[in-house]
Amino acid sequence: MAREFHRADRVADAMRRELAQLIQQEVRDPRLGMVNINDVAVSRDLTVAKVFVTFVGEDDPSQINTSMKVLNKAAGFLRRLLAHAIQMRAIPRLQFHYDETSVRGQELSTLIDKAVLADRKHRDDNSDAGED
Repeated sequence: MAREFHRADRVADAMRRELAQLIQQEVRDPRLGMVNINDVAVSRDLTVAKVFVTFVGEDDPSQINTSMKVLNKAAGFLRRLLAHAIQMRAIPRLQFHYDETSVRGQELSTLIDKAVLADRKHRDDNSDAGED
């Protein structure tokens, strides 16, 4: 059976595509670097859109905080530009959120790599001790 797509899902997808272009081309704040839009979650009543973003090459929490403030201040401007790009009666209010899933994924990947290396070293030590 085909998956049923709700209007909120279609709106979220269109907003994600448009916002990626608009932020890159229209937001000219020097404090804002490269922005990746990971996801857009639109409420069922289409009044609020949560935009989950990450920043390319940004690890400093103070810089991330500054970039988030810039995006949230530009939310009204971006909403107006979205209204011109997407033909809808009302454009959802934008709320930008920092998406920590990629950072957390990298941390977990590093921990797994360390555990595998420690296990391999432990096996090598045990096999060397068994040969004597």
